[in-house]
Amino acid sequence: MSDDVSEASDTDTPSDETVVETAAAAAEKVVFSRLDQSTVADLDVTVTFEDQVLEVDVYLNAPDARADPETIADDAALAARSAVDDLLED
Repeated sequence: MSDDVSEASDTDTPSDETVVETAAAAAEKVVFSRLDQSTVADLDVTVTFEDQVLEVDVYLNAPDARADPETIADDAALAARSAVDDLLED
């Protein structure tokens, strides 16, 4: 076990870093479950979690995609928020 354990883990509350990583992973999972990686020209997932406030922004540039990239980006942001909600409920 590492000596770099945050105080948050002592109370079974996920660290801010864990929350951010969970949200980003969930967003990327949605994007790449709907689009081939070769279709995505640019993907930027920005997640901040400060003072218990989560902000998720997903920018997706997929000009050759058959599906609407804006809808996929919105769904990815929603999935990120849902994943964090699930994480914080445990």
